[in-house]
Amino acid sequence: MTEVVLHVYDVTNSGSDKTNNTIMQINKIFKDGIGLGGIFHSAVQVYGDEEWSFGFCEQGTGVFHCPSTQNPMYTYRESIKLGQTTNSVSKINQILRELSREWPGESYDLLAKNCNHFCDEFCERLGVSKLPGWVNRFANAGDTAVEIAGNTAYRFRQAKTEIVTASKVAYRFLAGIASNNMITGPDSPGNSNGGTPRFQPTWFKNLVAPGEKPSSSSELEDEDQQHRQGTKAPL
Repeated sequence: MTEVVLHVYDVTNSGSDKTNNTIMQINKIFKDGIGLGGIFHSAVQVYGDEEWSFGFCEQGTGVFHCPSTQNPMYTYRESIKLGQTTNSVSKINQILRELSREWPGESYDLLAKNCNHFCDEFCERLGVSKLPGWVNRFANAGDTAVEIAGNTAYRFRQAKTEIVTASKVAYRFLAGIASNNMITGPDSPGNSNGGTPRFQPTWFKNLVAPGEKPSSSSELEDEDQQHRQGTKAPL
């Protein structure tokens, strides 16, 4: 058996001292001050002096290792003991080979598949505790916000479809009235209002001019798709 240790870093690789200092202050307030969490990088150490983590790269695996607490890209913060694993060195090497295949660098995602998610997965396979909630809370909160936004957008599209259907029905109803009035004049037997026109075709044409019919639901969906594609910002 051997101890599994989580090493936590402040994410200070922005290239800007001002931004890095801001991140340090955010972490100090949100983690140290009120215990909610912050913007962190994490890595797992098990057997030996190396720590294992995950990051972005264009080709190959995103799983990498470096000397424990010595990752040059970030600022080391603290270490947390997660328990002891009963896995042998050879078994852990097998687990790392599997993870290396399953976690390609190009699949890195800040909210859904980052270094903290990797460490959670690694710890689960080692049979020890997962990361404390505060380590990855900001990413989890962001992921939840994206999901909520997606559900809201779906409900909004549903509402637009219902509005389109109602407007098409109303349009056909008005068009039918106008069509009838083109045939039935104000003095015809079909007019029961004593000579008062039921509906003037000219007025209707001004109200719903050619080319101003309600868009179909498919047209709105196409417009919505074009809008979302045109406004989507990279992470």
